[in-house]
Amino acid sequence: MLIFSITLFVLATFLGYELISKVPPLLHTPLMSGANAISGITLVGAILAAGTGASNLSTYLGLFAVIFATINVVGGFMVTRRMLLMFKKSTKKD
Repeated sequence: MLIFSITLFVLATFLGYELISKVPPLLHTPLMSGANAISGITLVGAILAAGTGASNLSTYLGLFAVIFATINVVGGFMVTRRMLLMFKKSTKKD
């Protein structure tokens, strides 16, 4: 089972790198902000991992996963907000 998990992780890492490296720079920000917003699913999984209480190690790893997933989700929303503000019409009157 451990060999399968390591193999899956390596393949997912390679595939993710190949997919992201092929995205044109113009589409990179919208794609990444959407992906980060969707990664809230990772946050739910991290909360479940932290809450199992199977061992202290799983609780601490789950806690770190919750922290990093929260940073990822909040960062995704910040990037999306900044991107949308770039396209907003200015209401400043001269």
